[in-house]
Amino acid sequence: MAISISVVLFLFILAVIFLRNGGLKVSHAIVCALLGFLLASTRMAPTIHDGIVATADIVSGLRP
Repeated sequence: MAISISVVLFLFILAVIFLRNGGLKVSHAIVCALLGFLLASTRMAPTIHDGIVATADIVSGLRP
């Protein structure tokens, strides 16, 4: 659960930065959000979740 909240927070921060810099329009942000909600309700959702968890495990295992 902590990973998904962190990813959501990170994506929200990126969206705000892009909106403020003019690189992302409000309509684009709405389309991206709708795409995320639609993907969450498909059969691809567990695969996407597993990929994010695997990536987070790899990144958390890295030692500088």
